[in-house]
Order: sequence, then structure tokens, then C-alpha cells
Amino acid sequence: MVLLEAILLGIIQGLTEFIPISSSGHLLIAQYFLNGGGERLFLEFVNIGTMLALFIFFRKKIWQILLDVFKNKNYRLARNILLTSLPAGLVGFFAADFIGTTAFFASAVTVVFTLSIVGVLMILVEKLPKASPVADGEKLSGVRAFVIGLAQMIALIPGVSRSGATILAGRFSGLSPAAAAEYSFLASLPIMMGVTVKILFTDFDYVTANLMVVLVSNIFAFAAGLLAVGFLMRYLAKHSLAVFGWYRLVLAAVLATILLLQ
Repeated sequence: MVLLEAILLGIIQGLTEFIPISSSGHLLIAQYFLNGGGERLFLEFVNIGTMLALFIFFRKKIWQILLDVFKNKNYRLARNILLTSLPAGLVGFFAADFIGTTAFFASAVTVVFTLSIVGVLMILVEKLPKASPVADGEKLSGVRAFVIGLAQMIALIPGVSRSGATILAGRFSGLSPAAAAEYSFLASLPIMMGVTVKILFTDFDYVTANLMVVLVSNIFAFAAGLLAVGFLMRYLAKHSLAVFGWYRLVLAAVLATILLLQ
């Protein structure tokens, strides 16, 4: 892979990992125009940059969570984050090979359908019934936190979008759009850390063989991820998810057109 491709895919990953418009959908389109560029391991390693972007953006919140746990003996938010991380973590750990080798999970047709379904939900979410309002992730009950975790598990299907699924589940669980986004990002960190540790132990040879490509792509993914998180948090403080839902429907139509032309 040439550096230009690595930079482009890093930017796409950084922007679309956090903005709920599906990183897998965009990467499929990018790989189509790059003649299949973007190996599986490369796409896994470029997540390191986006994970670091989350740590930097939410560093004060993460520090407060650690203080609450170890100093104030307040475990509720940490407990909720772990409950939300559990379903996707278990499925990813025990079924990673199945997911990686099953045609359904690698199919562009699957991405078209999931882009569309989640897009429609984003457009309609403000009009649908929701649980009683809660202020933030700490105030969620254990049951609601686990339900958001089930949504994060479903997001293992390409095109769903991890942030999209968990923000939607957060809205249905009573969180405001901004609070749902913050909780979604915090709850994604254990999963991202687990994946990073796993690939570093099992596939580190890929890094040594492609060091410059991995490093450059992660730098751009980090920068794009910081911009994306900041934008989304500001946007959802005053707006709904509807614009992202419409965008997803347009993206699904573009991807479907590409498939028909192949």
C-alpha cells in the first residue's frame, strides 16, 4: 500500500469511526476506488489512532472515572461501561474468526441494508417512544447499560456503526443526544483497547513489515478522530441524529449503485 492510500484510509477511519455514518461503508467505497486497497490487518491497526484520539479528548472524564473508583468508591459509571462493553467483547473474543471469515459480514450488500435500516432509525428516533430521561451514563440502570451493550454487539455487523448503534440505544434508554454520544465513546474504549492488545500480540509482524504505512495512517486517523469527536459532541448538544440518518441513506444508494455497476 502506498502512503497516499494509507493517509486517505486513515482520514476516513478517523472521521467515520466516531461520526455515526459507518466507517465500514466508507472504507468499502474507498477500497473500490483504490482497486481493493486496505488490507484487513491494516484496517485493524489504524484503529489505534482513533482510540488514542478518544483518550485525549475524554482525558478529564476518564481521570474522573478513575478517581471515582479508587478514591471516592463510586463504581456506578465504571460498572455501566463494563456492562455495555460485555456483549460485544465476548462475541468479538469468541467469534472473531467466524465474523472475519463469514461472507455475510464481508458483504457489501449487508452494508447497504444496515446503512439504510440504521439511517431510518436515526431519522425517526425523536418521534419514537423512549425510556424515562436520565442525565448521563452514571444514572443509567444496569439493565439499560446492558441493552446499550447489545446494540454495540449488533454493531459488529458492517454498516451498522458502533457509535450509531450505541447513540441510538442511548437515546432509547433516556439519554439526551449529547449524553448518549459521550457514553457511547466512553463505552467503546474497553472494546478498542481489547482489540488493540489482541492484534499487537498476534499480528505484530505486520507492523514491523509495514511500519511507515501503519504509523502515517494512525497519525492521520488520530487527527481526524479528534476533529470528529469534537464536532459530534458540539453538534448533538443542539441537534438530533436525523442529518446523519439522511446521509446514511444517500451513502447506501451510492454503494448500491457501485454494486450494480460492477
